[in-house]
Amino acid sequence: MMLNDGLILALSADLVPVRRRRVRREAALLLALGAAELALLLGLGLMRPDMGRMIASPYMLWKLGSLAMLAGVGCTVAIRSFSPIAWPRRGLTVAFALAIAAMIGGMLVAPSSESGHTLLDRLAPVHGVLCAVSIVVLSMPMMALLAVLMRGAAPTHPESSALAAGFAAGASGAFVFAFCCPINDPLYIVVWYSAGCAAVAATARWLLPRRFRL
Repeated sequence: MMLNDGLILALSADLVPVRRRRVRREAALLLALGAAELALLLGLGLMRPDMGRMIASPYMLWKLGSLAMLAGVGCTVAIRSFSPIAWPRRGLTVAFALAIAAMIGGMLVAPSSESGHTLLDRLAPVHGVLCAVSIVVLSMPMMALLAVLMRGAAPTHPESSALAAGFAAGASGAFVFAFCCPINDPLYIVVWYSAGCAAVAATARWLLPRRFRL
């Protein structure tokens, strides 16, 4: 018994007090970062020029509304997953289900002007790749902040938490980019925005759990 007590004291001698997590503060930091990134892009004059006319259209309401919802849900799932008692899979299931529902909803808001175009014209691969890369770049600050928050917590399922962080960062980057993207085709949005978000989620899933491996 004395040997065990000595071992415990030896292992805990160098430990320092851990600051208690403040979930509301973490959420506020994520919101502030997203708002700052959006304000920066709009301040640089990168908003699509016809936003005033398109903002109330069913297409734009679907596009911005869906991405805002996914970003909010993703950030909520990510923050909750950093708790040592959390089980992130349920939250991830809900987030991915909402993403699929949003994609299906896009079929209801396709502008009539896109109906006569070929599949290749609608996908516009050159522009699509640029969109996906832009989403990845815009997601990096959010993913970095989520990585810092994750390192300061104690997730017991780091792989799932990393995936949640990647989902949140990708959706947030896509939401910011949506204010600049001039494309009005839901098929284009579903394909290329999904590609960008998937790349962010895969990167987070690969990079972030490494700090937690034994």
